[in-house]
Amino acid sequence: MKNLNDDKKKLLPEQHEELINALKTRFEKNMNRHKGLEWAKIQAKLETNAEKLWSLHEMERTGGEPDVVGLDQKTGGYIFYDCSAESPNGRRSICYDYEGLESRKEHKPKDNAIDMAASMGIELLSEEEYRELQKLGQFDTKTSSWLKTPAEIRELGGAIFGDFRYASVFIYHNGAQSYYGARAFRGSLRI
Repeated sequence: MKNLNDDKKKLLPEQHEELINALKTRFEKNMNRHKGLEWAKIQAKLETNAEKLWSLHEMERTGGEPDVVGLDQKTGGYIFYDCSAESPNGRRSICYDYEGLESRKEHKPKDNAIDMAASMGIELLSEEEYRELQKLGQFDTKTSSWLKTPAEIRELGGAIFGDFRYASVFIYHNGAQSYYGARAFRGSLRI
């Protein structure tokens, strides 16, 4: 029996072509993010993984501007991060996770970062990954991004986020139920 969700995670031919072209253009425009990597090899890997390509499309569709930022030396997989200058516009005004969302008595946001990322097939950036991203440019100079929060912080009701101000990366905390018009989340995907 075929899973009904299988068709939902496949791109139409025109979406596929448009995404590949956008990724290639971004790759060529930002060579400082992926020194020593070749687009032809990346594209070949993308072409054999429809579900991951669908996830990249979701990153693109929600304003993340995904780009290759490295090669995983253990697996040989390419690492993509959301590289939009500011936090992805299509993912803003959300709290950290479902528990945080449910704890709000009123003015609940439409969604949460953890569930959105899971539905897209991506992971939130960790603090370490966020700091690595910031070495490739200046991101979140006017916005902020939820980050994968350590369990011990989350168990106490908090969640962490990062931004770039005063020529420095800052990692802060909020209650997981909070949300702001200028905060989204940045994701990563390994292919």
